[in-house]
Amino acid sequence: MARIIGGFACSHTPTIGFALDHHKQNDPAWAPIFKDFETVRTWLAEKKPDAIVWIFNDHGTSFFFDHYSTFTLGLDDEYFPADEGGGPRTIPSVRGNSKLAQHLGWSLMADEFDMAFFQGKPLDHGFFSPLSLLQDGLTASIVPLQVGVVQFPIPSAKRCYKLGQALRRAIESYPEDITVVVAGTGGLSHQIHGERCGFNNTDWDLQFLDMVEKDPVALCDLTIADYAHLGGMEGAEVVMWLAMRGALSANIRKIHQTYYLPSMTAIATAIYENCDIDAPIDHRADHLAHVQHQMAGAESLPGTYPFDLARSVKAFRINTYLHNLIHPEFRKRFLEDPEPTFAAAGLTEEERDMIRRRDWRALIQYGTIFFVMEKLGACVGASNLHIYAAMRGQKLEDFMKTRNAPTALYSVAAKKDGGPAWEKPKP
Repeated sequence: MARIIGGFACSHTPTIGFALDHHKQNDPAWAPIFKDFETVRTWLAEKKPDAIVWIFNDHGTSFFFDHYSTFTLGLDDEYFPADEGGGPRTIPSVRGNSKLAQHLGWSLMADEFDMAFFQGKPLDHGFFSPLSLLQDGLTASIVPLQVGVVQFPIPSAKRCYKLGQALRRAIESYPEDITVVVAGTGGLSHQIHGERCGFNNTDWDLQFLDMVEKDPVALCDLTIADYAHLGGMEGAEVVMWLAMRGALSANIRKIHQTYYLPSMTAIATAIYENCDIDAPIDHRADHLAHVQHQMAGAESLPGTYPFDLARSVKAFRINTYLHNLIHPEFRKRFLEDPEPTFAAAGLTEEERDMIRRRDWRALIQYGTIFFVMEKLGACVGASNLHIYAAMRGQKLEDFMKTRNAPTALYSVAAKKDGGPAWEKPKP
């Protein structure tokens, strides 16, 4: 099973990415940043972890306030830099690990962390600013874990520490024999809004660095207001370091630490290696059974296809395509000539064929979720009952005989003049 070999923590200020993009390696004001991250990069090159769980926060770029989640796992196999207003950075994408991410998601949910999941989102400087200094020679895949710390209320320090503990159980129950590093990002002290803008507290930063290593439980007792008083309001994002620390063993060895305050944000790096013996295999197996408990037996239900993370990842492209039917202009283009829209979405021939034929059963078996299929039905004039009958392999009239109100056809389509399509006389 998987094994955590250690973790590292670092700031994720955009200063770091700016220094790289503008070739500041030899500038005295910027050079310490490169030197500090070079030690982390060397450590990763020596340890060669198979995967890194990267804990960070987005800054209102891909995770905005129309739907803001607390703990969000990325399920993709590749991640790209986001456009934060001036165009995306010209740096390489990074390789994800969808299979590991799915396992972590199941495990964290089993441990009663209400996770959200994302696909197809570019990531901003919270993810890529420090990572871009570590990409050279990096062979590990990355699992992003985004923590919502921008809009209050945010998770407490204790909750983040418990998340890390749950993350350790999740990683160590992963059935593949891989090595994993956990990275915590953010901070250190800074405030970037209001009249207190520019606040830093070096004494607190150094105390925090010492306590993360030696007494993380004491840090869990501090409130978010305490963190804001000590390290600035935005500096409170250092609670994410406790998620990294919670994933490590009780006894760790710090092998590297740096601190640099060039301007607005105190930039730190730290590397920790586990000292404790791995958890017994039987405990890991017990946790794996715990992860699978809620859905155990569901696979025996005939004609049932739970929309789990694996199906969501497999069918993300076609589900995205059908979801776009909520947009009037896309609906219009689809009804006029669907073929160019198929090509633009990169649908496979199998996916195109299922949509052309309105093969509802094939679509559901493939991994399409019903709630985008009913949008297709509303668009093309098929009621929900038409879709239900087709999925059961029945003619509509035969399926309707099994209903209590055998004439009740409906769909999610808005009311149109002349009534729904299936009530209109055929030409």
